[in-house]
Amino acid sequence: MNLVLFDLDNTLLAGDSDFAWAQFLIGKGVLDREVQEAKNIEFYEQYKAGTLDIFEFLDFQLAPLARHAREQLDAWHIEFMERSVRPMMTPKARKLVREHLDDGAIVAVVTATNAFVTGPIVREFGIPHLVATIPAQEGGAFTGKPRGMPAFKAGKIERVENWLESLGLHLGSFSRSWFYSDSHNDLPLMGRVTNPVAVDPDDTLHAHATRAGWPVISLR
Repeated sequence: MNLVLFDLDNTLLAGDSDFAWAQFLIGKGVLDREVQEAKNIEFYEQYKAGTLDIFEFLDFQLAPLARHAREQLDAWHIEFMERSVRPMMTPKARKLVREHLDDGAIVAVVTATNAFVTGPIVREFGIPHLVATIPAQEGGAFTGKPRGMPAFKAGKIERVENWLESLGLHLGSFSRSWFYSDSHNDLPLMGRVTNPVAVDPDDTLHAHATRAGWPVISLR
């Protein structure tokens, strides 16, 4: 039995759903452009640089979920999928996912982006499992805070191990395991699988992958 894990943003997607969701809400007038756009860009640059404070970022990213009814959020997300997400879903990415599913592997997306934003995207790819940062809820409404460990950097390892444990499995259960990612932020989890693959990688990950002899591919 094989395990295949995919990062989502800038890996399976030719873009960043986290960044795009905030920009979508700005475009809808839900968030103030002057204040929120600059902050969105600032956090995105911190992520790429490896300096992001994930809890500070989540306070920013999850706040809009707490200010609106779930029905409204779901309606916006349908529009977001059509306008912003599907154009980022490349034929190469869809084909790679399908190949692993057809091989009978257990396939999951492991992403720091919250499950509200990413759930419909992962279902669109036909991937059955999602390990993501969980937005906390009370009485069916989002609180604006995360629940549990964010799926970010080493937190991805913890979240993957907990998910596999819920299935009665662990990373050692698999004869081969893959993790596809574009980001040096994912090096901790990439170091735990048998087949790490750098996908359209940032400069730091590209250099590491070259030194380690890992495959470097493009899904663009």
